[in-house]
Amino acid sequence: MGNLSFDFTGRTVVVTGAARGVGRAVGEHFRAAGAAVYLVDLEAGPVRAAAGEIGAVGLVADVSDTGQVAEAVERVVAETGRIDVLVNNAGILRDGVVWKLSDDDYESVMAVHAGGTFRCTRAVVPHLRRQGGGRIINVTSYTGLRGNPGQSNYAMAKAGIIGFTKTAAKELARFGITVNAISPNAHTRMISSVPEEKLAQLTAGIPMGRFADASEMAAAVAFLASDEAAYITGVVLPVDGGLSL
Repeated sequence: MGNLSFDFTGRTVVVTGAARGVGRAVGEHFRAAGAAVYLVDLEAGPVRAAAGEIGAVGLVADVSDTGQVAEAVERVVAETGRIDVLVNNAGILRDGVVWKLSDDDYESVMAVHAGGTFRCTRAVVPHLRRQGGGRIINVTSYTGLRGNPGQSNYAMAKAGIIGFTKTAAKELARFGITVNAISPNAHTRMISSVPEEKLAQLTAGIPMGRFADASEMAAAVAFLASDEAAYITGVVLPVDGGLSL
C-alpha cells in the first residue's frame, strides 16, 4: 500500500457496502492508518470474512432499514465511544430499460443507494455533533450525471446522492461536519462481469487508459476524511482517470 499519508489512530470509521470491492479497500486503508474500522454489509459471511482479514469488525445490516442502521450505529458507539468518519458506499444493481423495470427493481435500488445514504447519515449526525465534527463521504457515480442505458434507477439514485451531499454539506457545516462525495471508476466485481469487447471499449474512453484499483479510491476517501481536508465540503470528487472530462 506504500506510505500512508494520514493517521487515523483513535478514530472510528464506518464503511457500508464493505464486504468487497471499493468498500473493503476503504476499510483496509483506514485500518492500516490506525482507525477502528467497522465494515457494514448485508452479506454476513463475506463481511465477517473481510473484517477478519483486515482486523476490522463486521456488522450485518440492511442500510435500507432504519432499525438495522440505528442498531449498527449504536453498537459502534457503545464499543468505541465515537464515530468520526462515515463512508456511504452500499449499493446494488437491478438493471433494465425503463419500460421493463419493475416497481421492485426501482424501489430496491433507490432504497439502498439513496435511502441508505440518507439513513446512515441521519443516524451518525447526532454523534458527530456531540463530538464537535466529523466526516461523511458518499459514493456517487458518473452515471448519475451522464446516464447509462439500462440504469435509470441507478442513475436517479446516484444523482440524488449528489443533491443530498450538497444539501447536507450546507446544513452540517456549522457543526464542523464536512460532507463530500467521490465519483469512482475502479475495477470491481461489477466491471468483472462486463464482456471483454465492451470492457475494451470502456477502457478506451478513459484518458488514463485503465480502470483504477479499488485502493486508489480508498486513498481519495482518506484524503476527504483527513484533517487536511477540513475546509472542503459539498464537493463531488471525480476519481476516474479523466473519464468525466
